[in-house]
Amino acid sequence: MTDSAEKMSRRDQILQSLAHMLETDPGARITTAKLASAVGVSEAALYRHFPSKAKMFEGLIAFIEETLFSRITLILKDINSASERCEKTMGLILGFAEKNPGMCRLLSGDALAGETDRLRQRIHQVFDRIELQFKQILREAEVREGLLPQRSAAASANLLTAVLEGRIRQYVRTEFATKPTEYWDQQWAGLKLILLQKKSLAMP
Repeated sequence: MTDSAEKMSRRDQILQSLAHMLETDPGARITTAKLASAVGVSEAALYRHFPSKAKMFEGLIAFIEETLFSRITLILKDINSASERCEKTMGLILGFAEKNPGMCRLLSGDALAGETDRLRQRIHQVFDRIELQFKQILREAEVREGLLPQRSAAASANLLTAVLEGRIRQYVRTEFATKPTEYWDQQWAGLKLILLQKKSLAMP
């Protein structure tokens, strides 16, 4: 194994340990000493990969973003229907959140108490990017599918993103008892009727 491959492996191990610790403790209580112990390295070795705890959080946020959007790209490639695209994207994000409770502490901002504004801005950017993706899906559908939605693409995209944020925050608030996907099939059926129903054309 090359030094580079070994370094990447150690880096991923650090991020995995951080995510696991976030699942049981708010980020403010996580120290580099505790994290180094969990990984099985010295603090000095930890700092060779990440110069600060904030950089570790940034690495975890980048992992979340890359994982979600690489899969969203596949959804857009394989599915043409706007309704199915939105449904699959919502399900993807909620499913990811459910399987990664520690990362939800980052997405909800719960782990960022006392951290820099830059980290909060990175979380904002992730959700802004998700909202923009929904907006593009809905705007394209108006042209490609001839949809005349009940509401603007911007309003619908904003609501879908707010639902995601709300389910993730609820997951964290309940200490991961209320799963993000709980009741989701029923909830999506209702959202679909509200957001993606075609507007009836007025008769002359």
